[in-house]
Amino acid sequence: MEVKIDNMKHHLMNLTPSPFNMIKNGTKTIELRLYDDKRRKIQTGDRIKFVNTEKNDETLEVEVIDLFVFDSFKTLYTELPLLECGYTEKDIGTASPNDMDLYYSKEKQQKYGVVGIKIALL
Repeated sequence: MEVKIDNMKHHLMNLTPSPFNMIKNGTKTIELRLYDDKRRKIQTGDRIKFVNTEKNDETLEVEVIDLFVFDSFKTLYTELPLLECGYTEKDIGTASPNDMDLYYSKEKQQKYGVVGIKIALL
């Protein structure tokens, strides 16, 4: 969903509890998504409201600081700091672009490309 207020757009996205909580506590500042038609509407300065998928009444609002568009998660993983993308010191050693296959098929990744959305909690 997208709502336009002044020149700023507001977007709505669902997020599972783990990344939701990492954004909430400030350890995750880059959200990784498919660069599909919905995400192509996002611009720097827009707002995103994340809804916790397990607690629909729990939301976070962030501002979009920057967008990093890549052809694949493989490229994204070599260019962006993974500790800002939801990995921790504990699991950074096993971080792999294939981790994103759980969320997006290889076909969709090839069709749309991918995006790292740099955010700041409001």
